[in-house]
Amino acid sequence: MHFFNVIQMEFMRNALLASLLVAIAAGLIGTLVVANRMVAMTGGVAHAAYGGIGLGYFFQFNPLTGALFFSLSAALAMGYIRRRIGERADTLIGILWAGGMAVGILLLDLTPGYKSDLMSYLFGSIIAVPVSDLYLMAGLNIGMLLIVFLLYKELIAISFDETFAASRGLPVTALYLLLLALIACAVVILVRVVGLILVIALFTIPPAIAGRLTHSLGRIMLGASAIAGLLNVGGLVLSYYFNITSGAAIILAGVLLYAIVLLLPGAKRRWGGEKTMAA
Repeated sequence: MHFFNVIQMEFMRNALLASLLVAIAAGLIGTLVVANRMVAMTGGVAHAAYGGIGLGYFFQFNPLTGALFFSLSAALAMGYIRRRIGERADTLIGILWAGGMAVGILLLDLTPGYKSDLMSYLFGSIIAVPVSDLYLMAGLNIGMLLIVFLLYKELIAISFDETFAASRGLPVTALYLLLLALIACAVVILVRVVGLILVIALFTIPPAIAGRLTHSLGRIMLGASAIAGLLNVGGLVLSYYFNITSGAAIILAGVLLYAIVLLLPGAKRRWGGEKTMAA
Protein backbone atom coordinates (compact mmCIF):
# COMPACT_ATOMS: atom_id res chain seq x y z
CA MET A 1 0.00 0.00 0.00
CA HIS A 2 1.29 3.47 -0.91
CA PHE A 3 2.42 5.49 2.12
CA PHE A 4 0.18 8.44 1.26
CA ASN A 5 -2.77 6.06 1.40
CA VAL A 6 -1.52 4.60 4.66
CA ILE A 7 -1.51 7.99 6.40
CA GLN A 8 -5.28 8.15 5.95
CA MET A 9 -5.47 5.55 8.72
CA GLU A 10 -5.98 6.91 12.22
CA PHE A 11 -3.07 5.05 13.82
CA MET A 12 -0.68 6.45 11.20
CA ARG A 13 -1.94 10.01 11.71
CA ASN A 14 -1.39 9.52 15.43
CA ALA A 15 2.13 8.31 14.69
CA LEU A 16 2.90 11.37 12.57
CA LEU A 17 1.61 13.68 15.30
CA ALA A 18 3.70 11.81 17.85
CA SER A 19 6.73 12.28 15.58
CA LEU A 20 6.18 16.04 15.60
CA LEU A 21 5.71 16.23 19.36
CA VAL A 22 8.81 14.15 20.00
CA ALA A 23 10.85 16.24 17.56
CA ILE A 24 9.98 19.44 19.42
CA ALA A 25 10.95 17.97 22.79
CA ALA A 26 14.14 16.36 21.50
CA GLY A 27 15.37 19.51 19.78
CA LEU A 28 14.39 21.93 22.53
CA ILE A 29 15.52 20.03 25.61
CA GLY A 30 18.17 17.88 23.96
CA THR A 31 20.12 21.02 23.06
CA LEU A 32 20.10 22.11 26.71
CA VAL A 33 21.10 18.61 27.82
CA VAL A 34 24.18 18.63 25.59
CA ALA A 35 25.06 22.25 26.36
CA ASN A 36 25.01 21.51 30.09
CA ARG A 37 26.79 18.15 29.69
CA MET A 38 23.92 16.34 31.40
CA VAL A 39 23.72 13.32 29.10
CA ALA A 40 24.59 10.78 31.78
CA MET A 41 22.20 12.37 34.28
CA THR A 42 19.45 12.30 31.66
CA GLY A 43 20.07 8.58 31.24
CA GLY A 44 19.59 8.10 34.97
CA VAL A 45 16.31 10.02 34.91
CA ALA A 46 15.10 8.02 31.90
CA HIS A 47 15.76 4.65 33.47
CA ALA A 48 14.29 5.73 36.80
CA ALA A 49 11.07 6.38 34.85
CA TYR A 50 10.66 2.62 34.47
CA GLY A 51 9.50 2.54 38.06
CA GLY A 52 6.61 4.81 37.11
CA ILE A 53 5.69 2.57 34.19
CA GLY A 54 5.51 -0.38 36.57
CA LEU A 55 3.42 1.73 38.95
CA GLY A 56 0.97 2.51 36.17
CA TYR A 57 0.54 -1.14 35.26
CA PHE A 58 0.18 -2.19 38.91
CA PHE A 59 -2.51 0.38 39.76
CA GLN A 60 -4.05 0.29 36.27
CA PHE A 61 -3.59 3.88 35.16
CA ASN A 62 -1.69 5.39 32.23
CA PRO A 63 1.94 4.22 32.57
CA LEU A 64 3.18 7.51 31.12
CA THR A 65 1.59 9.36 34.03
CA GLY A 66 3.53 7.13 36.40
CA ALA A 67 6.68 7.66 34.35
CA LEU A 68 6.20 11.43 34.64
CA PHE A 69 5.90 11.20 38.43
CA PHE A 70 8.99 9.00 38.78
CA SER A 71 11.03 11.05 36.30
CA LEU A 72 10.26 14.33 38.04
CA SER A 73 10.95 12.85 41.47
CA ALA A 74 14.26 11.32 40.36
CA ALA A 75 15.38 14.45 38.52
CA LEU A 76 14.60 16.85 41.37
CA ALA A 77 16.08 14.53 44.00
CA MET A 78 19.24 14.09 41.95
CA GLY A 79 19.60 17.82 41.39
CA TYR A 80 18.87 18.81 44.99
CA ILE A 81 21.28 16.30 46.53
CA ARG A 82 24.00 17.19 44.04
CA ARG A 83 23.62 20.88 44.87
CA ARG A 84 23.08 20.73 48.61
CA ILE A 85 24.89 17.66 49.87
CA GLY A 86 27.63 17.35 47.29
CA GLU A 87 27.09 13.65 46.63
CA ARG A 88 28.98 12.47 43.57
CA ALA A 89 26.80 12.75 40.48
CA ASP A 90 27.79 9.36 39.09
CA THR A 91 26.85 7.67 42.36
CA LEU A 92 23.43 9.33 42.32
CA ILE A 93 22.85 8.37 38.72
CA GLY A 94 23.69 4.75 39.45
CA ILE A 95 21.45 4.58 42.52
CA LEU A 96 18.44 6.21 40.84
CA TRP A 97 18.97 4.27 37.61
CA ALA A 98 19.05 0.91 39.41
CA GLY A 99 16.39 1.81 41.97
CA GLY A 100 13.86 2.98 39.41
CA MET A 101 14.39 -0.06 37.22
CA ALA A 102 14.13 -2.40 40.21
CA VAL A 103 10.86 -0.85 41.41
CA GLY A 104 9.42 -1.10 37.92
CA ILE A 105 10.43 -4.74 37.49
CA LEU A 106 9.00 -5.75 40.88
CA LEU A 107 5.70 -3.96 40.28
CA LEU A 108 5.39 -5.57 36.86
CA ASP A 109 6.08 -8.98 38.40
CA LEU A 110 3.29 -8.36 40.91
CA THR A 111 0.84 -7.20 38.23
CA PRO A 112 -1.44 -10.02 37.06
CA GLY A 113 -2.23 -10.56 33.40
CA TYR A 114 -0.36 -10.12 30.15
CA LYS A 115 1.34 -6.77 29.56
CA SER A 116 0.90 -6.54 25.80
CA ASP A 117 2.56 -3.18 25.11
CA LEU A 118 5.29 -3.31 27.75
CA MET A 119 8.09 -3.69 25.21
CA SER A 120 7.02 -0.47 23.48
CA TYR A 121 8.10 1.47 26.57
CA LEU A 122 11.54 -0.14 26.48
CA PHE A 123 12.26 -0.03 22.75
CA GLY A 124 9.64 2.36 21.38
CA SER A 125 6.69 1.85 19.05
CA ILE A 126 5.74 4.96 17.13
CA ILE A 127 2.77 3.30 15.42
CA ALA A 128 1.23 2.22 18.73
CA VAL A 129 0.80 5.64 20.40
CA PRO A 130 -2.77 6.02 21.72
CA VAL A 131 -4.70 9.29 21.65
CA SER A 132 -4.53 9.62 25.44
CA ASP A 133 -0.73 9.67 25.27
CA LEU A 134 -0.84 12.29 22.51
CA TYR A 135 -2.80 14.62 24.78
CA LEU A 136 -0.25 14.17 27.57
CA MET A 137 2.67 14.67 25.17
CA ALA A 138 1.07 17.80 23.69
CA GLY A 139 0.41 19.29 27.12
CA LEU A 140 3.98 18.70 28.25
CA ASN A 141 5.32 20.20 25.03
CA ILE A 142 3.23 23.35 25.42
CA GLY A 143 4.46 23.76 28.98
CA MET A 144 8.11 23.28 28.00
CA LEU A 145 7.84 25.70 25.08
CA LEU A 146 6.36 28.39 27.32
CA ILE A 147 9.02 27.95 29.99
CA VAL A 148 11.92 27.99 27.53
CA PHE A 149 10.44 31.02 25.73
CA LEU A 150 9.93 32.98 28.95
CA LEU A 151 13.25 31.98 30.57
CA TYR A 152 15.40 31.65 27.47
CA LYS A 153 18.10 34.14 28.54
CA GLU A 154 18.23 32.74 32.06
CA LEU A 155 18.63 29.16 30.80
CA ILE A 156 21.40 30.29 28.45
CA ALA A 157 23.14 32.03 31.34
CA ILE A 158 23.30 28.95 33.56
CA SER A 159 24.23 26.78 30.58
CA PHE A 160 27.40 28.71 29.82
CA ASP A 161 28.56 30.37 33.04
CA GLU A 162 26.81 29.64 36.33
CA THR A 163 29.20 31.83 38.30
CA PHE A 164 28.42 34.84 36.13
CA ALA A 165 24.70 34.05 36.30
CA ALA A 166 24.85 33.93 40.09
CA SER A 167 26.75 37.23 40.20
CA ARG A 168 23.92 38.80 38.20
CA GLY A 169 21.45 37.74 40.86
CA LEU A 170 19.88 34.84 38.98
CA PRO A 171 18.47 31.97 41.11
CA VAL A 172 20.95 29.44 39.73
CA THR A 173 19.85 26.48 41.86
CA ALA A 174 16.17 27.02 41.08
CA LEU A 175 16.92 27.30 37.36
CA TYR A 176 19.05 24.16 37.52
CA LEU A 177 16.21 22.22 39.15
CA LEU A 178 13.79 23.65 36.59
CA LEU A 179 16.04 22.40 33.79
CA LEU A 180 16.03 18.93 35.35
CA ALA A 181 12.23 19.05 35.53
CA LEU A 182 12.11 19.96 31.83
CA ILE A 183 14.38 17.01 31.07
CA ALA A 184 12.08 14.71 33.03
CA CYS A 185 9.05 15.91 31.05
CA ALA A 186 10.91 15.48 27.77
CA VAL A 187 11.89 11.94 28.74
CA VAL A 188 8.22 11.04 29.10
CA ILE A 189 7.47 12.43 25.64
CA LEU A 190 10.31 10.50 24.02
CA VAL A 191 9.67 7.18 25.76
CA ARG A 192 6.70 6.17 23.63
CA VAL A 193 8.59 6.62 20.35
CA VAL A 194 12.16 5.47 20.98
CA GLY A 195 11.79 3.69 24.33
CA LEU A 196 13.71 4.09 27.58
CA ILE A 197 16.76 2.30 26.20
CA LEU A 198 17.34 4.80 23.38
CA VAL A 199 16.09 8.06 24.90
CA ILE A 200 19.62 9.40 25.39
CA ALA A 201 20.40 8.94 21.70
CA LEU A 202 17.48 11.09 20.52
CA PHE A 203 18.42 13.76 23.05
CA THR A 204 21.99 13.95 21.76
CA ILE A 205 22.17 13.01 18.06
CA PRO A 206 19.97 15.80 16.57
CA PRO A 207 21.69 18.58 18.59
CA ALA A 208 25.08 17.09 17.73
CA ILE A 209 24.23 17.23 14.02
CA ALA A 210 22.80 20.75 14.24
CA GLY A 211 25.81 21.84 16.29
CA ARG A 212 28.06 20.97 13.36
CA LEU A 213 26.26 23.55 11.26
CA THR A 214 25.81 26.47 13.67
CA HIS A 215 26.95 27.60 17.12
CA SER A 216 23.85 29.62 18.00
CA LEU A 217 21.86 27.92 20.74
CA GLY A 218 18.53 29.07 19.32
CA ARG A 219 19.41 27.86 15.84
CA ILE A 220 20.63 24.55 17.19
CA MET A 221 17.29 24.08 18.94
CA LEU A 222 15.40 24.75 15.71
CA GLY A 223 17.76 22.64 13.62
CA ALA A 224 17.74 19.77 16.09
CA SER A 225 13.92 19.76 16.13
CA ALA A 226 13.82 19.65 12.34
CA ILE A 227 16.41 16.86 12.23
CA ALA A 228 14.58 14.88 14.91
CA GLY A 229 11.34 15.26 12.95
CA LEU A 230 13.04 13.99 9.80
CA LEU A 231 14.49 11.01 11.66
CA ASN A 232 11.16 10.21 13.32
CA VAL A 233 9.23 10.22 10.05
CA GLY A 234 11.97 8.18 8.38
CA GLY A 235 11.88 5.68 11.24
CA LEU A 236 8.09 5.55 11.01
CA VAL A 237 8.25 4.66 7.31
CA LEU A 238 10.92 2.01 7.88
CA SER A 239 9.03 0.59 10.86
CA TYR A 240 5.81 0.25 8.87
CA TYR A 241 7.20 -1.24 5.68
CA PHE A 242 9.85 -3.53 7.16
CA ASN A 243 8.08 -4.42 10.44
CA ILE A 244 11.04 -3.37 12.58
CA THR A 245 11.28 -1.56 15.90
CA SER A 246 10.74 2.15 15.32
CA GLY A 247 13.12 3.32 18.04
CA ALA A 248 16.07 1.40 16.65
CA ALA A 249 15.28 2.54 13.09
CA ILE A 250 15.14 6.20 14.16
CA ILE A 251 18.40 6.09 16.08
CA LEU A 252 20.30 4.13 13.43
CA ALA A 253 19.17 6.67 10.82
CA GLY A 254 20.44 9.41 13.13
CA VAL A 255 23.83 7.75 13.53
CA LEU A 256 24.19 7.42 9.76
CA LEU A 257 23.16 11.05 9.23
CA TYR A 258 25.69 12.21 11.81
CA ALA A 259 28.42 10.23 10.04
CA ILE A 260 27.47 11.87 6.74
CA VAL A 261 27.53 15.35 8.30
CA LEU A 262 31.01 14.70 9.66
CA LEU A 263 32.22 14.21 6.10
CA LEU A 264 30.78 17.49 4.81
CA PRO A 265 33.48 20.15 4.20
CA GLY A 266 31.38 22.94 5.69
CA ALA A 267 30.45 21.07 8.86
CA LYS A 268 33.78 20.84 10.64
CA ARG A 269 32.90 23.09 13.55
CA ARG A 270 32.80 21.24 16.81
CA TRP A 271 30.07 21.41 19.39
CA GLY A 272 29.42 18.95 22.15
CA GLY A 273 28.69 20.98 25.21
CA GLU A 274 31.67 23.30 24.98
CA LYS A 275 30.21 26.45 26.44
CA THR A 276 31.17 28.71 23.56
CA MET A 277 27.94 29.27 21.65
CA ALA A 278 26.29 32.60 21.16
CA ALA A 279 22.63 32.98 21.95
